[in-house]
Amino acid sequence: MTLHLASHQAQHATRAAFFIAGCSLAAWAPLVPYVQARASLNEAQLGLLLLCLGIGSLCAMPLSGLLATRFGCRRVFTWATIILCLVLPVLASSQSSGLLALALFVFGAALGSADCIANIQAVSVEKASNRPLMSGFHGLFSLGGIIGAIGVSALLSMGLAPLYATLIIAGLILLTLSITWRHLLNPSNNPPRGPLFAFPNGIVLTLGALCFIAFLAEGAMLDWSAVYLTHMQDMATAQSGLGYGVFAFTMTIGRLTGDWLIYRAGLIRVLVSGATLAAAGVTLTALAPNWPFALIGYALVGIGAANIAPIMYSLVGKQTAMPEALAVPALTTLGYAGILVGPAMIGFVAYVTGLTAAFLIIAALLLTVALTGPGLKRALPNAE
Repeated sequence: MTLHLASHQAQHATRAAFFIAGCSLAAWAPLVPYVQARASLNEAQLGLLLLCLGIGSLCAMPLSGLLATRFGCRRVFTWATIILCLVLPVLASSQSSGLLALALFVFGAALGSADCIANIQAVSVEKASNRPLMSGFHGLFSLGGIIGAIGVSALLSMGLAPLYATLIIAGLILLTLSITWRHLLNPSNNPPRGPLFAFPNGIVLTLGALCFIAFLAEGAMLDWSAVYLTHMQDMATAQSGLGYGVFAFTMTIGRLTGDWLIYRAGLIRVLVSGATLAAAGVTLTALAPNWPFALIGYALVGIGAANIAPIMYSLVGKQTAMPEALAVPALTTLGYAGILVGPAMIGFVAYVTGLTAAFLIIAALLLTVALTGPGLKRALPNAE
């Protein structure tokens, strides 16, 4: 079993799983302004619609862990990916708020399952390989984000209808799955080891809250970058996916080099400096006089936030408050609540205070992450 988990095929399949999850999620980003215009939604109504995606994902995550134990990562991830590819064209073409809400719930459930399965596979493969791989795995999520966001934006800029643009991206996702699915884990590779979800406590709760903030910033880039660029910076709708594309590009660079950087500077130092840089990037984006400066801000957010979540997964493996088999699923669920529920929260805040103020609140939260660095070092003396 260890030989299989540590094999290059298992590592490549894990990277492909993260790529698929990132590409699927990012393909949705350029569609948000089209959905808002097609369904005539204000910011609060759009935020409520986005909440359906988050609810679906959070409902599916604990269940997907249970299903992976029984049926294996391979089968659950394959079905989740197929559902994602079926729902994307619905999101790209529907004008009904009710149908969009249902589609986003299903999309969120499939996305939550795919994310959870990818992380379950990643933890098993990294442990068997006995070397740091998590930042690289998450880097493939970001690379998928680049392909999804810029790919859909490019197709839309060429005059393709949103429906046909998403069909092309769905075809790319299914092609990737067909090449690598057989190397995802079988049920025999994932024997049951007790409950797969428990609410985090102690240091795990702290790590989960920090992970929530990191993913909240990512969710803001995903669901609100295009809206911000079109409404506040007068960018053309067809090009508005560039905001998330720039963010995803620099995040990919940060994650692909993250293992190297952490080895030399240490987990806590990378965490503190990265969160500070991300806060500066969000502030620049919120106060930018025009869209080129806003894109620079998105780039800084990407490079700064790149390794926050992978570091949380590394730190949760160093704590003793909860068994790892309980801590990892709990961290995943609480953390991903930020990227899935957070954007809906931003919508309501933006409706009351404006989108600029909502972005500045995110910057303040990222500074909070940086300030927790010394406390984490005291709580986890073995954290380098």
